[in-house]
Amino acid sequence: MLIVQKYGGSSLANASLICAAARRVTGLARQGAQVVVVVSAQGDTTDELLEKAGFVNEAGSAREMDMYLSCGEQLSAALLAMAIGGQSWPAVSLTGWQAGIETDSTHQNARILGLCNGRIRQELEQGRIVVVTGFQGVNGKGDITTLGRGGSDTTAVALAAFLKADLCQIFTDVDGVYDRDPRRYPDAVRFSRISYDNMLRLIQDGAQVLHDRSVELARDYQIPVEVLSAFTGLPGTVVGP
Repeated sequence: MLIVQKYGGSSLANASLICAAARRVTGLARQGAQVVVVVSAQGDTTDELLEKAGFVNEAGSAREMDMYLSCGEQLSAALLAMAIGGQSWPAVSLTGWQAGIETDSTHQNARILGLCNGRIRQELEQGRIVVVTGFQGVNGKGDITTLGRGGSDTTAVALAAFLKADLCQIFTDVDGVYDRDPRRYPDAVRFSRISYDNMLRLIQDGAQVLHDRSVELARDYQIPVEVLSAFTGLPGTVVGP
């Protein structure tokens, strides 16, 4: 069984949470699953990087911003791979270009075109957990690109599609998909399952739990996506056919 998991920034915000994620993924590996993990930058790292860039040049080039912002995910990936190693399981962290995530050349809002090498498969076959940086890829010139808002979700679903994964799990700070914002409406109802098209309608109405590109990819490749909390350990919402 091949499972792709994605951890958002709030799910990796400190060392304790990174170690919790490491325990979860090694638990799956010990049960016999092959695991690919996609990570976002920790906590507010991206906002902090943007603020620093603004002090240098408020109108920096899109190419250089992609080069710069991709560092946040690389930090998360290396830390999680080291934490998995601390659980006595082999792991390797890969940047978007090392993983072979090929994109178009639209800097800061690139679209994934395909997977252009077999590195992830090779690492899985050697028994490693593979930790991939979300939000980034490489264009035809070899330049780093970033995928825009919700890019790590898109990375996870794309990898699940290209690798023909059995399941894609999106770990976040909410415990699933609700009919409306549970932070504003105490009587909001959580779905145990929702169709791709209904999920897209919720996104159009302002739901921010998933990005529309990731749901469209999941629908096109018929990949079930489970949205669940990184903090409770409970089942979440399955977005599927």
